[in-house]
Amino acid sequence: MFWPMLAIALGFCGLALLGVLAMRVFLEVRRLGRQVSATAVKINQAAEELERAATDAARAGHDTV
Repeated sequence: MFWPMLAIALGFCGLALLGVLAMRVFLEVRRLGRQVSATAVKINQAAEELERAATDAARAGHDTV
């Protein structure tokens, strides 16, 4: 009777450990998603600034020629 109870207890502990690890992975994926989203916003802002600067430079070059 000891071995079946030990197997059940170890199985439960294994499932509990897998649950904890899955929760940690889930939280890290959420954090990574937020970082990716923030980085995408920064890249879009930089692209808009670059486009404005290129437009201004083209205008300035056209005015001097």
